[in-house]
Amino acid sequence: MPLLEPKPGALRPRGIGGPAPDRLPGHRAGGTPEPLRTELTELLGPEKVLWKVSDLVRYASDASPYRFVPQVVVIAEDIDDVSAVLSYAHGRQRDVVFRAAGTSLNGQAQGEDILVDVRRHWAGIEVLEEGRRARIRPGTTVARANAALARYGRILGPDPASAAACTLGGVVANNASGMTAGTTRNSYRTLSSLTFVLPGGTVVDTADPLADEELARAEPALCHGLLEIKREIEADPALVARIRAKYEIKNTTGYRLDAYLDGTTPVEILRGLMVGSEGTLGFISEVVFDTLPLEREVCSALLFFPSLPAAAAAVPLFNAAGAVAVELMDGNTLRASVSVAGVPADWADLPRETTALLVEFRAPDRAGRDACAERAARLLHGIDLVAPVASITNTFTGDPKTVGGYWQARKAFVTAVGGARARGTTLITEDFAVPPGRLAEACEALLALQAEHGFDAAVAGHAAHGNLHFLLAFDAADPADVERYGAFMDAFCRLTVERFDGSLKAEHSTGRNMAPFLELEWGPAAAALMWRTKRLIDPDGVLAPRVLLDRDPRAHLRGLKTVPQVEAVADPCIECGFCEPVCPSQDLTTTPRQRIVLRREMTRQQHGSPVLDGLLAAYGYDAVDTCAGDSTCKLACPVGIDTGALMKDFRRRRHGPREEAAGALAARRFGAAESAARLAVAAADRIPSRIGDPLLAAVTGAARKAVRPDLVPRWLAELPGAAARRLPATRRVGASAVYYPACVNRIFGGPQGRSGPSLPQAVVAVSERAGRPVWIPGDVGGTCCATIWHSKGYEAGTRVMANRIVEAAWGWTAGGLLPLVVDASSCTLGIAREVVPYLTPQNRALHAELRVLDSIVWAAEELLPRLEIRRTVGSAVLHPTCSMRHLGDEDRLRAVAEACAEEVVVPDDAGCCAFAGDRGMLHPELTASATAREAREVTARAFDAHLSANRMCEVGMDRATGRTYHSALLELERATRP
Repeated sequence: MPLLEPKPGALRPRGIGGPAPDRLPGHRAGGTPEPLRTELTELLGPEKVLWKVSDLVRYASDASPYRFVPQVVVIAEDIDDVSAVLSYAHGRQRDVVFRAAGTSLNGQAQGEDILVDVRRHWAGIEVLEEGRRARIRPGTTVARANAALARYGRILGPDPASAAACTLGGVVANNASGMTAGTTRNSYRTLSSLTFVLPGGTVVDTADPLADEELARAEPALCHGLLEIKREIEADPALVARIRAKYEIKNTTGYRLDAYLDGTTPVEILRGLMVGSEGTLGFISEVVFDTLPLEREVCSALLFFPSLPAAAAAVPLFNAAGAVAVELMDGNTLRASVSVAGVPADWADLPRETTALLVEFRAPDRAGRDACAERAARLLHGIDLVAPVASITNTFTGDPKTVGGYWQARKAFVTAVGGARARGTTLITEDFAVPPGRLAEACEALLALQAEHGFDAAVAGHAAHGNLHFLLAFDAADPADVERYGAFMDAFCRLTVERFDGSLKAEHSTGRNMAPFLELEWGPAAAALMWRTKRLIDPDGVLAPRVLLDRDPRAHLRGLKTVPQVEAVADPCIECGFCEPVCPSQDLTTTPRQRIVLRREMTRQQHGSPVLDGLLAAYGYDAVDTCAGDSTCKLACPVGIDTGALMKDFRRRRHGPREEAAGALAARRFGAAESAARLAVAAADRIPSRIGDPLLAAVTGAARKAVRPDLVPRWLAELPGAAARRLPATRRVGASAVYYPACVNRIFGGPQGRSGPSLPQAVVAVSERAGRPVWIPGDVGGTCCATIWHSKGYEAGTRVMANRIVEAAWGWTAGGLLPLVVDASSCTLGIAREVVPYLTPQNRALHAELRVLDSIVWAAEELLPRLEIRRTVGSAVLHPTCSMRHLGDEDRLRAVAEACAEEVVVPDDAGCCAFAGDRGMLHPELTASATAREAREVTARAFDAHLSANRMCEVGMDRATGRTYHSALLELERATRP
């Protein structure tokens, strides 16, 4: 047994009060049943089949109010895997659901049998024809694709609010549109071609000139049936008129019947039907989009009205003036948005009826923007606006920060309102459209209907297109509350269809919660054609049963998930998945959303449940140990849920008294530990690598077994040599700043084989050259930013070191008179922010007087303007650290790099390297997974310099790329050296 074994039962939820009605039953504790598990493993290989109960539970939730636990999860790597799974399902009478980002709001990404993950291995974009088109794989996020296209001045048409998380496969499969897409820029209108796999395994590339010929040979009955339906529709003028009328406004309810009118051949018809088919007709493996010009000049305003109908009545004015976006947010939405970073706090005091319109004009150049601004200003003279709180300006602006803040508040609608809902309630997101001219009338009717059923929903949406969203919260564990929701839905659907002839789903696609109402909207004849289409293309019903078509009138009430209360920091989570693209462990173990989903399932269980035991057994490694703790999830989450901090707290809970005491002792005696560590690294330097690396790996491996694997780091061959015993000599008199070399830079030296000064020498030298000399205190040894302890959850050790460093920094800086410059970004973050909760009241007051600067910020703001650049390199690639993202310092890193290199590149896939101090040495597999995409991008071409701002992050990137990374300040010293 390891010396410091984790405390048994520490991760068991404290609030288990189950069993909940939707808990996973005990007979499923073993995970995937036989022979399903063995057969798929033999077919695909064990690494592609997830079968543990924890795997099944973490894939059972998406951004919708539904929850269905699959029998097995398959990680498909290519079309061959997809075809193999489809063939297997046909032969065993099983069904298949495809899942990418899991941001769907209606349960489309959930299945009850075989669930296929088509995100992990399906990312990539190829820009074609100077950006006019783009070939994109289905696991690529909209934001990632647009980042690649922006270099060419182009952008995709669809622009959903979830662009940072949702993937193009899901966008096309749901015909998602967004703020500006309307009916003309959505996937149906801007797709050039797509490649898909039919349920029978036939692969169709609609761009292939021979596609129809090959399809006719492979599936003649399908081709005949499609053309037969086309003839029937075209022979019925009333039906043709009805179909055309339905798509004059936004509509994603059911299959795109206009595909039969727009397509002339079977392949062309299938191309249209696949858009918005929600994975029920085939798997979309690749898409080619016709892109649109990126109009960079904007003129925007957030305008406040006294009521929802008043705001809706103003929408036609802005549409007529040429606004590309008119977004509506009601009072509930605005008040809930206070939880979003950057939103004015006084919005919390807005009157209940207040409603805002976010209006934006776009132009290719400044002259166009100025013309838009003039038109907008004229419009405001005739509109009755209100300003009930001080932060409201009701004016148009082109300031990027201000405009970005407006959009951040709008895009956070679902998550902000969801985060503000009553704890333990389930969130429903509805999405409907009416003719834009009747929007004000529809708003009044919706408010009255909500009041009638006892709901106080939040409303927002794309008012320019008559498309609104509203959110309802109810208790899915209370049958009476479920019936209240069901009654509201019946009334709402009838209101939308019978009074407004609207769309029950405008852009979120039919999904499980609108499938029972499809015939209500379309009528029996059109609905029958949709059922015929499904039977024709998928005769065995293999793909996504009950997702789009369902004859059960209560299907929308089946599978509603309860949301049990867990840790308070996680309770606001609506499982939207916005956190997942930035999570370093997303392709290795679990994501922040999945960590919370697993906690909720534990709480649904009862004591003694075998399911609970299975979840707990996996949670230690899958959730806690392999969390990098970088908290980038907090930055991605619109309501700031910090799952990284929660995992650190779980690490704390696992510590026994002996382990916690050892952590505190190490903090108190850190001076000796620091010296010993540097000596050990120096000793390792003197051993030839062919002997030393295997030997040190064996020694640390034995220590990991004896003490605890999650505490003792592994030896890595990429670790740098020892730092110099002495720091550079400096003088306090005349110093412009106090320079604090982080302990990592006092222990480890610079890159192996790189000539020139060490990082401390470089910082001192370049500061001197700029006439801004720095002083290194003589007693920095034995101090630390406390991150070593904080990241592992050692509370006592963190308190010791946090208070020590703040007291020392107070003295060094003469009570905050001089700035404290720190040469490792994670240490800057640690001293500037993370130590605060651990300080005594007296030291918290001292800390408030300190000015902590990252050395990159010091260089960009204080040194660069005073330095002469004497030489540059041709190209540099940057690895911005996650700590820099938290501090908002990324632009300073670029500024320093641009002074040193002719070309500076930040990889589109740059993210947290997950080295996280020593976590990359505790779990090298975490860093390998986290850096894989960025490393592919970096190694695809040559660079003259590889730059970052944290020594251990540089080691992590060295290991990932085989290239040598170093501090941007070393490059700045070289560029300015006389």
